[in-house]
Amino acid sequence: MRQTVFPPGWDEEKVRSVLAHYEQQTDDEAIAEDELAFSKHILTTMTVPNDLVPTIRKLIAKRRKLIAKRRNAGK
Repeated sequence: MRQTVFPPGWDEEKVRSVLAHYEQQTDDEAIAEDELAFSKHILTTMTVPNDLVPTIRKLIAKRRKLIAKRRNAGK
């Protein structure tokens, strides 16, 4: 049998806790949580043609590297 591998900082207890949270959440609570997340205006969700996704990912990675470089230069 395969052993479950968790992301760094996660274990079975944390996974069970998160699952319990969402399984016990009412529909109204779930909607409120989603609305709060989207109201922060830090992310944008949009539909793009599939063939553009690799290019967009490259642009995002390039921007992240530039931001990280700027942060490190300021230290």
